[in-house]
Amino acid sequence: MAKRRGAVRVKQAGGGHRRWLVAPLLAGGAAAVLLWRLRHAHWVEGPRWYGFVYRAAYRLGLTVWDRGAPVSDLVELVEGPSAVPPGRALDIGCGTGTESIYLAEHGWDVTGVDMVPKALSLARRKAAAAGVSPRFVEADVTRLRDFGVGDGYDLLLDFGCFHTIPPGQRDAYVESISDAAAPGSTFLLYGFTRPPRLAPMHAGLTIEEVRERFNGSRWELVSAEQKTVDAIEVAGRRADDLFGLWSYRLRRLPAS
Repeated sequence: MAKRRGAVRVKQAGGGHRRWLVAPLLAGGAAAVLLWRLRHAHWVEGPRWYGFVYRAAYRLGLTVWDRGAPVSDLVELVEGPSAVPPGRALDIGCGTGTESIYLAEHGWDVTGVDMVPKALSLARRKAAAAGVSPRFVEADVTRLRDFGVGDGYDLLLDFGCFHTIPPGQRDAYVESISDAAAPGSTFLLYGFTRPPRLAPMHAGLTIEEVRERFNGSRWELVSAEQKTVDAIEVAGRRADDLFGLWSYRLRRLPAS
């Protein structure tokens, strides 16, 4: 498994209006609450807390995971020497739609799912500006069938969703996305191996967990590789260096 390094740069927008000062103040308050939790209580787990954290992050503008360009593995899959033909794609935890829009621009029939309405609103706005129309669905990724997401997807992508799912919900996630995948489909999965110590919820993913949770659901682990990623920095340092970003490529096996 090769380790590759690359330069990462991120831009932060500035603003002169006083109302934008509210976000840092609220963020500081949220950080204080988090530190109190870490010192005086155990981790808070579960779907409600998970949903609250992400909705609050988008409301405060604390979306360090939001990138302006698709991940390099996806670009290679779509445009590389061994590019796969366009088909149906499912972008799991799509956020503001970077990968969904990229795929739609290259002829894919794309569905992006996320649980945060603000993220999906931003995704739809970006897609309209790009002149494409992927379908964006507000859904719980552990119950995709209940939200009419459908099945038969040839490509599935998850950049940082599964690794923050509460442990008790991860098997349900695997079952949910497995039902949506077509036989022979490709799944690109990304996650940190060293979760941020001060994160508001426990996160992380190891190759051992990928094998354990997916092998029993007719998935074959094709490759696992430590990666670099553009445009994500935390406290002036690259997130992939701080937390150990890995990518996993899996293939859906046919039913026996």
